[in-house]
Amino acid sequence: MSFVYFSPRVFPLLVLGFASGLPLALVSGTLQAWLTTTGSPEEQIGLLTLAGSAYTLKFLWAPLIDRYCLPFLGRRRGWMLLTQVLLAISLLLMSRLDPSTQLGLVFALAFWIAFLSATQDIAFDAYSTDVLQADERAAGAAVRVTGYRIGMIMSGGLAMVLAAQVGWENTYATMAAIMALMTLATLKAPEPEVQRRAPRSLYEAVQAPFTEFFSRRGALAMLLLIVLYKLGDSFASALSTTFLLREAGFSLEAVGYANKVVGLAATILGALLGGALMVPLGLYRALLLFGVLQAVSNFGYWYLSIQPESSIWLMGAVISIENLCGGLGTTAFVALVMALCNQSYSAAQFALLSALSAVGRTYLAGPLSGYMVKSFGWPSFFLSTVLIALPGLVMLWHYRSVIRDLDLGTRDSG
Repeated sequence: MSFVYFSPRVFPLLVLGFASGLPLALVSGTLQAWLTTTGSPEEQIGLLTLAGSAYTLKFLWAPLIDRYCLPFLGRRRGWMLLTQVLLAISLLLMSRLDPSTQLGLVFALAFWIAFLSATQDIAFDAYSTDVLQADERAAGAAVRVTGYRIGMIMSGGLAMVLAAQVGWENTYATMAAIMALMTLATLKAPEPEVQRRAPRSLYEAVQAPFTEFFSRRGALAMLLLIVLYKLGDSFASALSTTFLLREAGFSLEAVGYANKVVGLAATILGALLGGALMVPLGLYRALLLFGVLQAVSNFGYWYLSIQPESSIWLMGAVISIENLCGGLGTTAFVALVMALCNQSYSAAQFALLSALSAVGRTYLAGPLSGYMVKSFGWPSFFLSTVLIALPGLVMLWHYRSVIRDLDLGTRDSG
């Protein structure tokens, strides 16, 4: 397993995954911290997560990415390069705004950045599904999750550390420069060995992927499982930054360092360990074990919330465990999505499945969490996130035979 991580098709996914994950925190957790420091109420901060609607709705324009190819860098990398350039420009524009007086513009630009980021995700997801060989998919899932989470932590934890030192404006400008550098990885990434035919018409690009998917046994159940599997994790993390800053009383710099150093190490360990364990465990057992650990890790935030005075070491332990278990669960989840995708329609099907995974985070966890905290308090809120995780685990067990039938190496590649 260790050697496959250095495959010329697997290793580039680390950097490309980083580029894919970088914008997400900049319109969610990091922007949440920015608004928190300006004194915005929890309800307003929670509603800002609707800016992530693009991640939920990206399946609507994914067929366009399948159907139309840009005249440079192949079928997938051309779209990746274009979105990365536009993201760098947009993040630079964000650095020039003041949320305390230009909240409407912040909202509008956050929606635009999320749209560009979701479009980059569509192209990257399809590229990684197409470029990997069958025996590289578990490692590929682990590597891309590692890169993605590093990108999120870089624009989350590091951004908060930078903001404490140089201000939010310079922080967003720095993130824009980093995104611009990511275009070099796209230019150097290899093309898939098998070049797949683009759909002959837009109708084919829209109709065929969904017809093929819904013709399978247990298709609707798999869609619901995609929504539920990480729902408890999404609720626990929705206002975690606000909790650590406002309720637990940690400084912006302390939260940033904890996410950057401890969280980064735990995420890398979780993702790579998840990729290695999936080989002996198999897809179903990995999903079940990692899903249980993912749910149990939420008790850490509950325990932190009932402490009269929390130490920075306890915060670091909670963040470490949450990121470790989150890395395990996300690796198995990505492997499930890749297993469900027919490579002939990888952009549209991956977009549909990954967009569904964002339904809970965007339309449930984000908007509702602020009101739940206000009604029940932080300790009860974090306990409820463990219960929210249970339906996904029950459904996973109920449809275990469908998942066991999935073979990462035999999905028809057209």
